[in-house]
Amino acid sequence: MTTIGIDIGGTKIAAGVVDETGRVLAQTRRATDALDPEAIESAVIACVAELRSGYDITGVGVAAAGFVSPDRDGMRFAPNIAWRDYPLRDRLARGIEVPIVIENDANAAGWAEFRFGAGRNARSMVMLTLGTGLGGAIVLDDRLLRGAFGAAAELGHMRVVPSGHYCGCGHEGCWEMYASGRALTRAARNALITDEDRAGRLRELAAADGGKVRGQHVTLAAAEGDPLSRDLVTELGRWVGAGIADLVAVLDPELFVIGGGVADTGDLVLEAARASFRDQLSARGYRPEAQIVLAEMGSEAGIVGAADLVRH
Repeated sequence: MTTIGIDIGGTKIAAGVVDETGRVLAQTRRATDALDPEAIESAVIACVAELRSGYDITGVGVAAAGFVSPDRDGMRFAPNIAWRDYPLRDRLARGIEVPIVIENDANAAGWAEFRFGAGRNARSMVMLTLGTGLGGAIVLDDRLLRGAFGAAAELGHMRVVPSGHYCGCGHEGCWEMYASGRALTRAARNALITDEDRAGRLRELAAADGGKVRGQHVTLAAAEGDPLSRDLVTELGRWVGAGIADLVAVLDPELFVIGGGVADTGDLVLEAARASFRDQLSARGYRPEAQIVLAEMGSEAGIVGAADLVRH
């Protein structure tokens, strides 16, 4: 069965034809206006029409950030797109004749890793996406966990610090405020003041990119070996590991897969997360320890996962 996966972001729509092995056979992209749902629908329909040429397409999976309805036919809420209790599947069905499934984007990426990537040999897996925020997906006993109301695995909004840093969700102390690109940005801007002598490389990168230091500058400088940036990424990795230890106490999966832009630092964030996890794991030495590994599917994960979920 050949299906199409659509990954809708705040600025672009990526789409691809995917076969049963997870291989992307063809791709296309469109720009999107996050404030215009009808324009998004038209762009998705145009992507499908373009990709269907030459392929026998049996379904379309659509991945988007936000809360998906339990029956996967629409978006209850999206943080970056103007969807509020929006019947997305019905709207898209006006121009797409094959079955359509709507899925959360982190769930889709996690499913791709589970089926074809780092988790392909596991039965229980948690995916953490360290981007601007912190996304998550949970697979237990070969099943994607969606929850009773379709909003499971919003892992970035676990509260880890009472009265901590304010989060865009409206609460304080969420995990993503300590383990994300947003957290790196905050830490780097503080370091420009508190650790001025070591912040030269970050100032250079910021000056060449509009003047304000961002999380991407930290990961780039860390990859170059900049000591301050490596310290900042290591501290973020400790927060990742601490949260993983809490999740293990609840879910007990065999594998954690780390993806997203922050994970581009590779072993630096991974080793810090592993060490912190081991330090904070309850009953260590008397239980098997979950593995923590890097994601393998890259930027195609959302497309591949959405396309494969149509078959399930």
